[in-house]
Amino acid sequence: MSTNLSPNTSGQFNPSEMMDQAAYYALAKSKKPTSMVIGLAIMAGVFIGIAFIFYITVTTGNSQTGWGISRFAGGLAFSLGLILVVIGGGELFTSSVLSAIAVANKQISFGKMLGIWGKVYIGNFIGATLLLALVVSAGMYQNDGGQWGLNALNIAQHKLHHQPLEAFALGILCNLLVCLAVWMTFCSTNMLTKAVMVILPVAMFVSSGFEHCVANMFMVPLGIAIQQLAPPEFWLSVGASPEQYADLNIINFITANLIPVTLGNIVGGAGLVGLGYWAIFSRPQLNAVPDSQITPLFTDSDTKEITNMNANKTVNQFMDINAYVLRPEMPVEIALDNLLDRHLSGAIVINSHNEVVGFFSEHDVLVELWCEDYLPEQGRTVADLMKTDITSISPKDTLLQLAEFYAIDKATLYPTTDMGYVTSYSTLSVNDRARDMRIAKPRILPVIDDNKFVGIVTRGHVIAQLRSIYGERMEVVKSHEEEIEAVVA
Repeated sequence: MSTNLSPNTSGQFNPSEMMDQAAYYALAKSKKPTSMVIGLAIMAGVFIGIAFIFYITVTTGNSQTGWGISRFAGGLAFSLGLILVVIGGGELFTSSVLSAIAVANKQISFGKMLGIWGKVYIGNFIGATLLLALVVSAGMYQNDGGQWGLNALNIAQHKLHHQPLEAFALGILCNLLVCLAVWMTFCSTNMLTKAVMVILPVAMFVSSGFEHCVANMFMVPLGIAIQQLAPPEFWLSVGASPEQYADLNIINFITANLIPVTLGNIVGGAGLVGLGYWAIFSRPQLNAVPDSQITPLFTDSDTKEITNMNANKTVNQFMDINAYVLRPEMPVEIALDNLLDRHLSGAIVINSHNEVVGFFSEHDVLVELWCEDYLPEQGRTVADLMKTDITSISPKDTLLQLAEFYAIDKATLYPTTDMGYVTSYSTLSVNDRARDMRIAKPRILPVIDDNKFVGIVTRGHVIAQLRSIYGERMEVVKSHEEEIEAVVA
């Protein structure tokens, strides 16, 4: 189910409209193919690692500056990471948890959400590891006479000295700020505004010592790598020994930091920010599709002569009131079997209140299979795949209106602006342009009366009603010679 964004075209959104933007953002994450998600997640892992390199560089050798000022400067530097993610389009685990909004809206399943989180988490870890290999290979830990590496060791070791509850709470506080930073970017479509919005929330969480699981995927392994690989000359230059940092190991990293921080990040981002705003604005689970009346291409003043046709016949006189419909909670495999058994390419989806909520088609299934590399997630329902941007009609619409709707795209035939200015010119006549036109219109239209589903009209129904224009049906009689040839054959 897609989210209909506000028609606001100013590029600035109020809090309610930001909720719509967030819902679109959350659902869009489920529409990307696996290869794209992992690729963007790897990039995000690299971006956050780069930000921590910047943080270490800025805070190294600042013992005379003062604790708060030094960390604030480091926080400002670290904000580069989220700016790169927002502007560059990376997939970051701590912001991907906002996909919980799509689950709350019944747009994707819980399993689908966990699948997204897993892909992004793995991709972030790969990206952080790749950058770590480059940093260690470059010997960056020897910068400033080894003080850069010593700073990295102390930061990494400090992260492993939190109690599990402390690490969990610090993870909540961190992603509360990260997701609020991302949330604020929904207020504008301007990229510079988005970049500025994320700086202070990120600077606050970094300078306050809150814990970010993706940043730690780079920072703590960096400390472990320095402890294991640094030559004796490094330890002599900094006046320390590897034994002082013996607690920097993979087991401690995973159990004392990564697991509780990750869980805290989920609670802070998905719970406090995503679902918190969703609860405030009470997003509905399934919205009924609003009436979208067809605007007739020809008006009563048109001079086209209509013969052998009741142009004023209305939809309620020939619509199918017994059309097969689907329910949003129906499993995809059952819905697909029912369509195949009835030789249908798609069907209207209605809820328990007899309101149209979407349209489910074979095309939706094909797109889903492609996005999931033809290994579909189990437990998917019609609501997870259906489209909601559909056109509905009224029982009072006329046959002529429907015929013109299916035949002509008015914007293409008469290319003018709302002010009446022509936007393109052609030497072809109107009829020739109409014949050359290639348009895509829905074959099945739901009929909605007083917000309730009452039937469907298809393109075939319209053609059947127009058949009388060509005269009476004629039975083809075979000639005597054709009958003989048929017998011989």
